[in-house]
Amino acid sequence: MKTIAISSIFVLFAIMAGAIVPSAFADHATATVEMGMGSSVPGCEETNECYIPYEVTIDVGGEVTWVNDDAGHTVTAGDLNEDKDLVGVDYPNGFDSGFFTAGNSFSHKFEVAGDYPYFCQVHPWMVGIVHVQAEEMEDDHHGDDHGDGMMHMEGDASAMGMTASGYSVMIWADKPAAGAGLEISLEVKDPNGMTVEHLNHDIKVTQNGEVVLDDMGAHHHEGTGSHTTAALKTADPVDVEITLQGLGVGELSTRTGPIGEKVVFTKVVPEFGAITMLILSVAIISIIAVTAKSRVIPRL
Repeated sequence: MKTIAISSIFVLFAIMAGAIVPSAFADHATATVEMGMGSSVPGCEETNECYIPYEVTIDVGGEVTWVNDDAGHTVTAGDLNEDKDLVGVDYPNGFDSGFFTAGNSFSHKFEVAGDYPYFCQVHPWMVGIVHVQAEEMEDDHHGDDHGDGMMHMEGDASAMGMTASGYSVMIWADKPAAGAGLEISLEVKDPNGMTVEHLNHDIKVTQNGEVVLDDMGAHHHEGTGSHTTAALKTADPVDVEITLQGLGVGELSTRTGPIGEKVVFTKVVPEFGAITMLILSVAIISIIAVTAKSRVIPRL
């Protein structure tokens, strides 16, 4: 009876995972940002949901389109915390939509690599950022690999899981700290123990239910990469969800390896090793493995 019950739970998780696998894969040529309903009222800045998503990544030559579903807004380059005068078209390679109302949109092409913060001149608590990457970076988000992709990948992994298809997913992370971004590095190996090439994945990090990183469509030349969250509000543990989206540089349909298999690490506190891991897959799961430093803590 226990075996049947456990199998039923895994099947249920598999169905859930299939329901949340993205139907399309970002290619970083275009991105769409929405001004959510109610963003004209303070409060959305507390969860970075004034512009949705708050953070997007595109290639040089790519185009971002902002769609207004709320009151009148602007999309103006600049960071009021840095320089109140260097905004709009005066910002290096800057842009300014001017005032536009609900039901309308604004698009801008980015021809120079860099990070472009922006805000709404009417509602200055509304902020977002566009990361524009050169083609040779091959979508390695925010340059966090620092050349060798191993900045936080020395020593034992903070946690490790294995998918139903035999691919291992390992993450490295520092101890969370209030007021600082948390860098999370990962490495994926194939069933033969070899680090994969041209890894595609999504990564989502939450702390106390609040999303602090939601990076869809990440791509790394090697099977290693690093991502940094927004500044954390507390030193509480974080939850990390990694969804593998296949291997290769083409469209989703041309990729090999696991697609849609999700690994969830909860309560990641590397210093204390209190980590639980659960695998969700589009197939029935047969293997669950957890390591947290030298401890094994399965808490399903």
